[in-house]
Amino acid sequence: MSDTSNNYVNFFQAKKGIKSWIFTLDHKRIALLYLYAVMSFFLVGVLLGLLMRLELIAPGETIMKATMYNQTFTLHGVIMIFLFIIPSVPAIFGNFFLPIMIGTDDVAFPRLNLLSWWLYIAGATLALLTLVVGEGPADTGWTFYAPYSVQTGTNVTMAVMAAFILGFSSILTGLNFIVTIHRLRTPKMKWFNMPLFTWALYATSWIQLLATPVIGITLLMIVAERVFGVGLFDPAIGGDPILYQHLFWIYSHPAVYIMILPAMGIISEIIPTAAHRTIFGYKAIAISSLAIAFVGYFVWGHHMFTSGMSGPARIIFSILTFLVAIPSAIKVFNWTATLYKGSIEINTPLLYTLAFIFQFSVGGLTGLVVGALAADVHIHDTYFVVGHFHYVMFGGTGFAMFGALHYWFPKIWGKMYNTLVAKVGFTILFIGFNVLYFPMFVLGLLGMPRRYYDYLPEFTLWNQVSTVGSWILATGLIIVIINLINAYRKGAKAPVNPWGGVTLEWQVKSPPPLHNFDRMPIVSEDGPYDFSEEYKQKIKQA
Repeated sequence: MSDTSNNYVNFFQAKKGIKSWIFTLDHKRIALLYLYAVMSFFLVGVLLGLLMRLELIAPGETIMKATMYNQTFTLHGVIMIFLFIIPSVPAIFGNFFLPIMIGTDDVAFPRLNLLSWWLYIAGATLALLTLVVGEGPADTGWTFYAPYSVQTGTNVTMAVMAAFILGFSSILTGLNFIVTIHRLRTPKMKWFNMPLFTWALYATSWIQLLATPVIGITLLMIVAERVFGVGLFDPAIGGDPILYQHLFWIYSHPAVYIMILPAMGIISEIIPTAAHRTIFGYKAIAISSLAIAFVGYFVWGHHMFTSGMSGPARIIFSILTFLVAIPSAIKVFNWTATLYKGSIEINTPLLYTLAFIFQFSVGGLTGLVVGALAADVHIHDTYFVVGHFHYVMFGGTGFAMFGALHYWFPKIWGKMYNTLVAKVGFTILFIGFNVLYFPMFVLGLLGMPRRYYDYLPEFTLWNQVSTVGSWILATGLIIVIINLINAYRKGAKAPVNPWGGVTLEWQVKSPPPLHNFDRMPIVSEDGPYDFSEEYKQKIKQA
């Protein structure tokens, strides 16, 4: 399609002024509001992580005391989980591209969509206010484990209320996406004509809708115990701390799939476009997203193997943990099979995709080690778990998000970034990530416990390697972000379809107009990844 129609006004140009942004009902502008907020909090989280690694460069106190270290890693965790990883892909790329990918002009409930962003900002503000209000930030860890969270004098109440508000934002986003997918697909788009990113968002949205209320109730129980002295989790007044762990992980393990499923959807978009061929096993990938979401509800107990539970319960949870690896493995196999004999174009989005597959595989396989009963007794609450978690979350979701940013950047802003600088930034980021987090597996196997601000001298070498890795990773991030900012400011004009994609977002202009489609989009009967010359000609002629 041509980008030069006479009356073309993109969504940036439609209205001017900050008021037109913060009160907008346009899903694309709301997506960018999320992007700017999420990336700001991400950079704060990165800074806190760098400070933690600097503290751990040598045994003993280096730059902060134990209490401040506890508060730093709690705030780091809260920001990275609740303000970055959980909302990033659905709220940014889901909001921007879901309606376009299914051939409609907006989400089902635009006002709820705006409300979800305002709730996100309110929750984030409340979390940051813990820095200056009361006794300082919470020092419990991002899990707010009881009974410590009901006994500490730090500002836990405000932190859990922030998480509670952020939960409502997540629920509204999930509800909006489910209704949009069910009711607003373009008439010719059947269920198995939907792009796989849409399937991933659909599965994620059900988890957001069904699991998030559990954490909301649990966090309110903490507030009730702290404010009113109700004996729920504190054994000193008749409570049960194990009950808190059950309630927390009933939400928080499905939340892992809120974090990773949309990232898998991104990978399923980039790979067929980069390979210029239809994806291998489309239905298997789509159904595996639903299977991951379903089984994910039943595996929370593997976080509690050493907390005290019956033998049969531990065996059942361990088996279920291994079962959830099967649909994930289906995805990895099908992505790899799609690349086989494809006309592969090694662009920046594909590099992030390949890094995702490698790092997610490392994270997933080490997750099976954690899920094995005998191994977990040794490595539970060690740095092995920290390494596993970061390989899945940052090595997986984080890299997928940056891959999506490079993949859809030309479509969102209509500009092209410097591809050489982007590849250099990726390479440094990839090296830094692995130098930072792989030593944590070694530290964990050697027995170094997590969450300690000090350690024995025998752990010094691997901690120093890890800290140097954090500096390399930060350098890569700086290069990547500056390159994208420069592209936004003075990048060359991007073609409508720079990667040769065939899903519906590549049929609209760059940047998209205020109303996404001025005619009925062309949907292939052979699925969303139809790279046949016949289908490409239909798009060109339109």
